[in-house]
Amino acid sequence: MNAIVIEHVPVAELPSAWRARLAQSPGAHVTVRIEEEAVQTTIANEEFVTDDPLFGMWRDREDMADVAAYVRHIRAARFDRNGSRNEP
Repeated sequence: MNAIVIEHVPVAELPSAWRARLAQSPGAHVTVRIEEEAVQTTIANEEFVTDDPLFGMWRDREDMADVAAYVRHIRAARFDRNGSRNEP
């Protein structure tokens, strides 16, 4: 991987979006390192395959069809603020 390193760059000469993210005074100097991002490749038309027999063991459960609702339900407090039982 190739990288470009520029040392002693005045903060005032950086793009405004970069300056906004830095907690440096405009007179300060910084080192800028620019690297090429790795290209993420996806394999088209291939299904995920695993040998783990437990993978997907809950996929057919109707009570977990809406995962977010299920998790909210199991994370809900058991008791209300006044101490009474929170019925499901």
